[in-house]
Amino acid sequence: MMPEQEGGCAVLDRVYAVIESRRGADPETSFVAKMFAGGRQRIAQKIGEEAVETVIAGAAGDRDETVRESADLLFFLMVLWSDMGIQPDEVFAELSRREGV
Repeated sequence: MMPEQEGGCAVLDRVYAVIESRRGADPETSFVAKMFAGGRQRIAQKIGEEAVETVIAGAAGDRDETVRESADLLFFLMVLWSDMGIQPDEVFAELSRREGV
C-alpha cells in the first residue's frame, strides 16, 4: 500500500509557481532559467525527448521508469506553459470540458 499522497493539482501548482519564480533568474544558477534562456524551441525539443522516453519506458513495461519519465514530461510541459503564459488551470479546465466526451 502506498503512503497517502497529497492532491496532484496541489503539487502541480507548487511546481508551476517555482517555475514562474525562475523566469528572469540567472541561467548559471537555475536550470529553469537556463531552459527559458534557451528559447521555446529548446523547451519544445525537451518535451519531445521526455515524451519519447516515457513511451519507451511504458512499452517496456517498466513502471518505475514510466513514473519518473512522466514526471519529467509534466515538468517540461509546465515550463512551456509558463513560457507561453498558459496557467495550469486553463489546461485543467480544458480537460474538465472534455470529461465524458
